[in-house]
Amino acid sequence: MTQLTAAAEACQRLREMGFCESAVIERVAGKRMLICQLCGTRISLSDRAARHILVEHIRSGPG
Repeated sequence: MTQLTAAAEACQRLREMGFCESAVIERVAGKRMLICQLCGTRISLSDRAARHILVEHIRSGPG
């Protein structure tokens, strides 16, 4: 994850959930409700909340 773009209170809540600027997030499923894996835990986010999380795509190694 590279940046949070929500209002201060929403950013604080996302950080409390583990969405910090250096976190590695894996998208598991979803469109309207997004399911992510973060630090070994699956978390569901609304589309609205997920739009405030900016990420950098990391490709897996050869395999």
